[in-house]
Amino acid sequence: MKILICNAGSTSLKFKLWDMPALAVLAEGKVERVGSSDAIFHYSSGEYSVNKDKLSIPDYTAGIQGFLDALTSPGGGAIESLSKIEAVGFKTVLAKGFYGVHLLTEDVLDGMRAYLSVAPAHNGPYLEAIAVFERLLPDAPRVGVFETAFHRTIPMARRIFPVPYEWYEKYGVMRMGYHGASHGYIARKLAGRRRVISCHLGGSASICAILDGKSMDNSFGFSLQMGIPHASRTGDVDVYLVPFLLEQGLTLEQIYEGLGKNGGLKGISGTSGDIRDVDAAMRAGSERARLALDVLATHIIRYVGAYILELGGLDAIAFTGGIGENYAPLRRTVLEAMAHMGMVIDSEANERGTGERLISAPNSAIEAHVIPANEELMVVQSAYDCINFK
Repeated sequence: MKILICNAGSTSLKFKLWDMPALAVLAEGKVERVGSSDAIFHYSSGEYSVNKDKLSIPDYTAGIQGFLDALTSPGGGAIESLSKIEAVGFKTVLAKGFYGVHLLTEDVLDGMRAYLSVAPAHNGPYLEAIAVFERLLPDAPRVGVFETAFHRTIPMARRIFPVPYEWYEKYGVMRMGYHGASHGYIARKLAGRRRVISCHLGGSASICAILDGKSMDNSFGFSLQMGIPHASRTGDVDVYLVPFLLEQGLTLEQIYEGLGKNGGLKGISGTSGDIRDVDAAMRAGSERARLALDVLATHIIRYVGAYILELGGLDAIAFTGGIGENYAPLRRTVLEAMAHMGMVIDSEANERGTGERLISAPNSAIEAHVIPANEELMVVQSAYDCINFK
């Protein structure tokens, strides 16, 4: 059974075509900087690969179409026609009333639409992507593997907010937790360690406390706005900023733009928010860029410290996601803050290593790992099971 997995991030698209149940990857692709005229496109199938940059990819529809064209292209295509794709799985984010793995019926899609205001940067693109696949592959079942699924084990004392209780009862206001497929993969990879902290650091970022393979806390809240700073979303800020800025003459739309699209690394540094641009600006002497990186590290350290107390100690910490896997200076800053706990860094592995690896020294009291994200693996297995065993 051939299943295509689509991972629509806040600024990226990732694809993998799997042959199931063999878990063989037939083709994969990635589009970075979606929504710009400086996008990057990668596609590979076997020994064939295509790499292009400085492309105009204005939206997710264009990115999806580009991958599907490559998937069936003469010479480099993995399949003869799109009809060979028997199902499409999505790393969906949030739907009202649906938190696990579901066929994407109209009821489930309505649940996603109901939470568009909660996850506008994610539900919108996914609804768009799902509609594109529904049009192009009408006979292929579509499955949503929701990011909230892994976090259903978070205890209520950490899940509920200190707001009027009827808000929880009537509106479902509580900590949802996201990046479930990513943190779940880390839990699986480090199954032999009891107390784990997973740091998914990318355009969207979160920290997760894992105990015995189960999520115990997550830095995201009801929405994906909460937690550590993101590429362009603020993360934790005082909610009373909103009425204050309204009094200063800003419109609600301007405030939402600032919080959701012009905050985070982008807002502080004045760059695009891509950490590669922030790092380049910092190296060129920008104090704002340096400050942005310091703020990100500070927030990560704050959550890691809190989660160590919640877990009662720490056996391993893992870095994943585009930033977590590729930006050694941030890993070093976070790990150096744990030196008093016996963390000892293997500088060679951290600075110059690649791929999955241990970046703590043999005499370190805590293991530190770099583990490339493999959310698609978690999604394809869940999608395959949903279709075949429901």
